[in-house]
Amino acid sequence: MTEASATVKLSPAYRAAMAVSSPIVAWWGRLEVTGLDALPTSGPLLLIGNHDSNWDPVAIGRAGISRRQIKALAKSSLWKFKPLGWVLNGMGQVPVDRGAGDVKALDRAVAELTGGACIGVFPEGTISRGRALRARSGAGRLALSVPGIQVTCVRVTGTVDIVRFPKRPRIRVDFFAPAGGPPQPGETAAAFTLRVMEEIRAEAPHTIPGRRKAAAKYRRALDEAAAAERAATAEPAPADA
Repeated sequence: MTEASATVKLSPAYRAAMAVSSPIVAWWGRLEVTGLDALPTSGPLLLIGNHDSNWDPVAIGRAGISRRQIKALAKSSLWKFKPLGWVLNGMGQVPVDRGAGDVKALDRAVAELTGGACIGVFPEGTISRGRALRARSGAGRLALSVPGIQVTCVRVTGTVDIVRFPKRPRIRVDFFAPAGGPPQPGETAAAFTLRVMEEIRAEAPHTIPGRRKAAAKYRRALDEAAAAERAATAEPAPADA
């Protein structure tokens, strides 16, 4: 892995967090990174990714550390633990009240982007836990709000295996430009976000986090719920004549 260049501007808290997590993500996780050229070193950048594990933001930050600091939109509940909140503030993370259409957080993200920052977002809003979640339009709204913004996708796989000792994970982080480019004329924020997330998820299926036995139990519950829903919505068989 390439370490942060002396020319890359990183806050002390961000640099420390990446250093602490490096043995877990880079060494134990055998981190592999592709597409760093899609991560420009300056200018407003919106980074859009999938989210299947609490380790995803760490893996993405570690993967891109040689290019720039990534300021992520994170759930505001993380700030309730004051020491963690202090670290998150030092890293430049932006608290979001999820599910509440947090205008204040989006306004701050727009201000950060306008100032040339890199903002990372998970449009699915929370860890997928193996379910297909609706992609929220906030990412598209950010992309439409800042002139000259560049949009980069990031696909993360393997992070769910970090806690599955003794199985050693193989984490992969791929940065790439969306095939359809930035928002097109007439494309809504919701349509753009959905388009990008479909491209990301095409090679990063929704995955259940947690230890293997707990994940397997949760998968069975999901399968049973899906089977029950299919049975409830199935058309009844025609009656015999």
